Amino acid sequence: MILFISDLHLQADRPALTEAFLRFVDERARTARQLYLLGDLFEYWAGDDDANDAFNARIVAALRRLSDAGVDVFWIAGNRDFLVGDQFAAAAGLTLLPETWVIEDHGRRIVLVHGDAQCTDDVKYMAFRAQVRQPDWQQQFLAMPLAQRKQIIAGLRDNSRKDQGDKSYEIMDVTPQAIADVFAQTDASIMIHGHTHRPALHAVDGRLRYVLPDWEPESTPQRGGWIAIGDDGAITRHALDGSPM
Repeated sequence: MILFISDLHLQADRPALTEAFLRFVDERARTARQLYLLGDLFEYWAGDDDANDAFNARIVAALRRLSDAGVDVFWIAGNRDFLVGDQFAAAAGLTLLPETWVIEDHGRRIVLVHGDAQCTDDVKYMAFRAQVRQPDWQQQFLAMPLAQRKQIIAGLRDNSRKDQGDKSYEIMDVTPQAIADVFAQTDASIMIHGHTHRPALHAVDGRLRYVLPDWEPESTPQRGGWIAIGDDGAITRHALDGSPM
């Protein structure tokens, strides 16, 4: 079985969310052959030198338990945790992947992305994304003291929340052309992504696009869950309690 999750936005001040993730790791994911983390596992990541923080270390240890149990764990960066690097990967026992990745299963090509790069109508965000994904920008940012980086990130998060209040859902969603481009460039017939927090299954021109849910175990009703590919090749969507969607 192959599992896919994204958009947990783990943070120390949300213990119910943390416990939901740890249960998933220790009870659900341990039965899998592979686990793909498709971005925004963390609410933010200030750099691998923050891995010793008590909360971050707890998450790293959980992923390491999974890797040590024989599950192959893969990581695609999100818009919140794109600064995860080789030190984190080594400690957690996972493999970092590029932002677009294709797997083959039961004769199908399945393309995996976080999804933020396909929100091309959000011009302001796309400009910001282009800047912070530059190696020179990241090198300069990571050279700052950790406390300064966290202060900058807090400001960026506040600005992001304010900007989202002024944007329509359509602007913050993926665009049909960007999705079509990914399918064309990868020759895939199936796509799995997150980012938009709008879980769904879309069928367009004979291709399938699965959108992963964000995790909100504190909400009523609860939100969250994962996508699984079974040993028979069947693709299923699951709610936070494991029930099929």
